[in-house]
Amino acid sequence: MTEAQIEQLALDIFQNTLDYDVAHAANLSKERQNSDVILRGRLEKAIATINPQIPTEAQEEAIKQVFRITTGNVLSDNEAFHTLLTEGVDVKFSIGNGQSKTDKIWLIDWESAFNNQFLAVQQLTVIENHNNKRPDIVVFINGLPLVVLELKNPVDENAGVIEAFNQLQTYKQLIPSLFSYNAFLVATDHWFAKLGTISSDYSRFMEWKTEDGETIINTDETEEMPVLLRGVFRKDILLDFIRQFIVFERTKEKTIKKIAAYHQYYAVNKAINSTIKASNIVGDKRAGVVWHTQGSGKSLSMVFYTGKLVLTPEMENPTIVVLTDRNDLDQQLFETFSNCNQLLRQKPKQAESRAALRDVLAVASGGIVFTTIQKFLPEEKGDTYPTLSTRRNIVVVADEAHRSQYDFIDGFARNMRDALPNASFIGFTGTPIEKEDANTQAVFGDYIDIYDIQQAVEDGATVRIYFESRLAKVRIKDDQQKIIDERVEEITEGEELTDRQKRFVKWTSKEAVVGSKERLEKVAADLVQHFETRESAGLSKAMIVCMSRRVCIGLHDEIMKLRPEWYDKEDTKGVLKVIMTGSASDPLDWQEHIRNNPRRKAIGDRLKDPKDPLKIVIVRDMWLTGFDAPCLNTLYVDKQMNGHNLMQAIARVNRVFGDKDGGLVVDYIGIAQDLKKALAIYTENKGRGNLAFDVGEAVAKMQEFYEIVCNLFEKKHKHYFELPLKDKYNYILDATNHILGLKDGKKRFKFEVTRLTRMFALVAQTPEAKEIRDDLAFFQAIKARIVKLEGSKKQRTDAELETAIRQIIDDAIISTEVIDIFDAAGIKKPDISILSEEFLNEIRNLPRKNLGLELLKRLLNDEIQMREATNIIQSKKFSEMLANAVKRYQNGLIDSAQVMEELIELAKKMKEADKRGEKLNLRVDELAFYDALAENPSVETILGDDTLKKIAHELVENVRKNATIDWQIKESVQATLRNMVKRILRKYKYPPDDPQTGEYNESIQRVLDQAERLADYWTKE
Repeated sequence: MTEAQIEQLALDIFQNTLDYDVAHAANLSKERQNSDVILRGRLEKAIATINPQIPTEAQEEAIKQVFRITTGNVLSDNEAFHTLLTEGVDVKFSIGNGQSKTDKIWLIDWESAFNNQFLAVQQLTVIENHNNKRPDIVVFINGLPLVVLELKNPVDENAGVIEAFNQLQTYKQLIPSLFSYNAFLVATDHWFAKLGTISSDYSRFMEWKTEDGETIINTDETEEMPVLLRGVFRKDILLDFIRQFIVFERTKEKTIKKIAAYHQYYAVNKAINSTIKASNIVGDKRAGVVWHTQGSGKSLSMVFYTGKLVLTPEMENPTIVVLTDRNDLDQQLFETFSNCNQLLRQKPKQAESRAALRDVLAVASGGIVFTTIQKFLPEEKGDTYPTLSTRRNIVVVADEAHRSQYDFIDGFARNMRDALPNASFIGFTGTPIEKEDANTQAVFGDYIDIYDIQQAVEDGATVRIYFESRLAKVRIKDDQQKIIDERVEEITEGEELTDRQKRFVKWTSKEAVVGSKERLEKVAADLVQHFETRESAGLSKAMIVCMSRRVCIGLHDEIMKLRPEWYDKEDTKGVLKVIMTGSASDPLDWQEHIRNNPRRKAIGDRLKDPKDPLKIVIVRDMWLTGFDAPCLNTLYVDKQMNGHNLMQAIARVNRVFGDKDGGLVVDYIGIAQDLKKALAIYTENKGRGNLAFDVGEAVAKMQEFYEIVCNLFEKKHKHYFELPLKDKYNYILDATNHILGLKDGKKRFKFEVTRLTRMFALVAQTPEAKEIRDDLAFFQAIKARIVKLEGSKKQRTDAELETAIRQIIDDAIISTEVIDIFDAAGIKKPDISILSEEFLNEIRNLPRKNLGLELLKRLLNDEIQMREATNIIQSKKFSEMLANAVKRYQNGLIDSAQVMEELIELAKKMKEADKRGEKLNLRVDELAFYDALAENPSVETILGDDTLKKIAHELVENVRKNATIDWQIKESVQATLRNMVKRILRKYKYPPDDPQTGEYNESIQRVLDQAERLADYWTKE
């Protein structure tokens, strides 16, 4: 299936299944005024239809506001437009008698999808800043270009979803005005399809695997593009998606535009319906529980839910109470909501005290309130909490709705029920509710939606977690244990201990052993070595969990003895920090580690920044839930945890980040059994997938990838390591030549080495990884040469990883310098033109034909691209010759020696072409117009060289004189140029394209296309 066929299939789905209008860009030429990306006529008609009560002059003012969004920053423009789109355009107009009125004009009828016009346009031409681009499909709603789709051919090895994504990034740079109005983007090769926003990197472009929210497709068996089109572009879904499921999340550093993934979209809509039902007069006030695995966007789902709920008519301007059980979680969630307040249509409030909570809940309606459940305590012990509101449109949204956090029997929740007797409750959790937690379900209800680990990993919403056991137990002899027990008994002798005190005594004795100096020395030494090995492989952010504040500080001090250079007292500096709370009554040497919330947040921001030198934090309880640092990849556990607390903690390392293949949990205390119990809870609740895989599975996968790469060399590459140093370089060139000679060798080798590299980085600390590290360096050397030879401009996301890996290779064979392409081919870089006879002969006589062929292809392609900037006809001719020769070689019609001769012949023709201008006495621009005119096969015979030269000379003079700076986007200037070109052609009796009509449409277009390419050349003269 070709790209054109895929494009047509997409248009058929739009037209026949989704009931859209479909058009080719050529059909829109009359509708587009001044080549604007907005179809103004359609927008005017839609506004008049949707807003009939608004005067025409006010409607015109609204349209001006839409066209006025041109600050020069695409993301800022995009956010400003999105606000107008979703919240309406405020206009002021006269209502007579000297009075005026302010009202909203809606660009889209959000309530009735069929009152809007949906148009899918193929190959829309957008010209901006001398750049002429044609995105594959643009979806317009009411004349507004809200979605851009880029499609690639699935059978073309060089054109996949990543290439479609890269193409969209290029469009964003070259024709930014189109993206000021963009809601989201789609990149697809038909089989795979992803959608994202103008600020999403590739890892955040997500697949849409369902048409109805119920049936999730298996992408090994089913194409994604038709599913995405039918699942997202159904008119009512598309409008709902654009209005309610797009946020601009503001942080101190930047703004990120985010959209919902399919699991978030359907879960939120289910939750909205469930909430409406629960809060109804006959509802049971239990809206249910949304269980979405940690790291899959639970906090953002809560934002989407709240944003949509406040606009739901049935809820009559509800009050939303967002509930957590700890101040740090309350603050984290509050910041997430505050950063997305445009979608919420209001600023959330944070109840700082019990009195403040009562004030904000005593309102008649509306509001988003954040509080901890502890604030629902009465002023005096034994008091009944007063009733604050009996409204039914209050919704309590609980984060992590577990019994351990919310005691629904006789604790804080009872007071909350007293305060808000008719409120509805909904829970969002990243971990399942345990069987013993029946009281939680009794208050919240059943599951609304489940998105488990297996689905999250399959969708790329999270990465796998691997588990490595490195127990650091200190053995205590039986007689010593007896002495310890006796001393503990002495301390507590004669005391009537409560159950809580007994648990504390038991914990204290264990904490003393775990935190003993001897043990912490061992843990520190092992941990530092383990971390530095992973850091050398490019994985350099870690969290350590300890069982007490004392142990946190003890471990910190032991690590600092080993790595004093990691220490800095300043929060803004240093490699290692302890994150904990405390007070002035704590020991003096603890005080530097006790920080208030702003200071902790500043350190958290450092940890989230992959470039910041802060690499490790030590925590006890903080940041084990709600804290999201995607670049965090290692969790060292030295604290006993179980149930959902353990599940939440290990999920700190499952966030998607760049080429991160997985997160690693390193166990120093023995949590394997607790993990098994947690998995049992997980599966009992119908969760699929493992919580954590043994690191041995990652090692096995690395070894599998290693074997595949070795087999590409028929396992003969080991000979390299036996060679003297002087012969190693030539062996690498021979090995590169060998890979290039294999069928699809270049593509297969790069893919397999990248997979191997990423898996190696994940388990670099293991003995198995150390065994193959020299082999990996050899493979990377070859990959580096191949990449240089092809001159890839694609994003090589594993480049930093490969550079880091070199640091752990003892006998590194990869230079840290940039590899020259001539060096990669094993020849001396010429000082003369690459098209010289001497250079071409050197290429012809290379013993490594495959390397020479790759080099020559690269160089010729570069030459053709240089010509394309000034001479379209010439570059097109040579490009076709190059593509034809390579295609016949790939199809086995000619061998490497024959294709080499054809490419050398092509190089000679290019060299001859350079001399044509001198022979004809034409400048570069005149020769370009000469070739454009000579494209007509009969013209040279009819007119001859001299006449064509005169026409070319006159065209250059006149086009340069009449072409203004922005002539490509002004139809009036284009019309003048077309008439001028037509007069010159007729003056010299240039043969018309159509003898019957005497028209020159094709010839004029060739001239104007050529003039556009010469614009930069003329500017630089």
